[in-house]
Amino acid sequence: MSADRFIQERYLDEQRLPGLSWSVLHRGDLVHRASLGYEEDAIFRIYSMTKPITSVAMLMLIERGLCRLADPVARFLPDWSDLRVYDGGSPMAVRTSAARRPMTIRDLFTHTSGLTYGWTWTHPIDAMYRDAEIGKRSISLSEMCSRLTELPLLFSPGDGWQYSVATDVMGHLVELISDTALDVFLAEQILEPLAMEDTAFHVGDDKAHRLVDNHALSAISPFGAPEDARPAGIGDLVIIDDNAPSGEFRTPPAMLSGGGGLTSTVSDYNRFCQMILNGGELDGSRLLGSRTLRFAGLNHLPGGADIHTLGGSLASLPQDQGIGFGLGFSVVLDPARSQVIASVGTLAWGGAASTLFWVDPAEDLAVIAMTQLMPSSAYPIRQELRQLVYAAL
Repeated sequence: MSADRFIQERYLDEQRLPGLSWSVLHRGDLVHRASLGYEEDAIFRIYSMTKPITSVAMLMLIERGLCRLADPVARFLPDWSDLRVYDGGSPMAVRTSAARRPMTIRDLFTHTSGLTYGWTWTHPIDAMYRDAEIGKRSISLSEMCSRLTELPLLFSPGDGWQYSVATDVMGHLVELISDTALDVFLAEQILEPLAMEDTAFHVGDDKAHRLVDNHALSAISPFGAPEDARPAGIGDLVIIDDNAPSGEFRTPPAMLSGGGGLTSTVSDYNRFCQMILNGGELDGSRLLGSRTLRFAGLNHLPGGADIHTLGGSLASLPQDQGIGFGLGFSVVLDPARSQVIASVGTLAWGGAASTLFWVDPAEDLAVIAMTQLMPSSAYPIRQELRQLVYAAL
């Protein structure tokens, strides 16, 4: 069975997904491109697939000698010099102790900072993030970072793994170090050189017709759904955001979220992934040195641990066994432990609306897939696509 037929029969015909647009790059060529249920130029909310782009921005600044992985975050945000760590209690009466060591830029890259997300619903600190509106598009990066100093960390930096707003904080550091707003830096230094012309923090009127609806399985989504969410006419899905002028991604946000704020297309993200495969260069535009990218693709978690070991059962999934984390990407350490076909050294990440990509340097392969369904854990399509693609090579 072909991969497209599998997707059509398993997910579209069964009304599990609104559609899937995806591509396969192999040995420098676009060897497969399919738009199932979407137009080929559709624009998607890529959420956390923004993180690798912001990470490349920080790597560029490191290459220029403007900062180091070992630099304390407090070098650029002085208010972060006296961080406290959760030591028990409730959101109304939290006990804290001093952090064991300063938080560094490497901790932000690898999600070992002790920061978290308010939507994870696994810890009292998550509730404090929600009360402080951490991550809201209506709050600037500067204000968010200021509010974070008033909240305790989940753990002392380096002592655990927790997916978090760390890349948003890193985006603000990019601004401070470069003296340039994050949207301007990304546009001038990454998006324009790579000709990623449809990637931005909002979708203007001229492209609004290409922004597809975002959907949710509201019964299981940690993000919930607005009270006025309307049935999508596709199985149990509801529409939680659309391309109307009032839509969440239709106007410039106050918070330029380096962790989850971009919209993009499959074609644009193809170019970003091909740049990674090429060792930092595409069509004559070099963003990073090849050695920098190889270094970024190493496992930078403390002690060489994987995500599952360092994060524990609350912060990770069973398939995170054998998966480490580099400088902005997950990295496959042991395919057998992860129970999904892949090469050692494969880099990957995905977005909250079930978008995904992976880059396999050993096979000179990249796969990009985009849909719009929250949560991303609703179906195992990420693992299934890997099985289908590697079987076809």
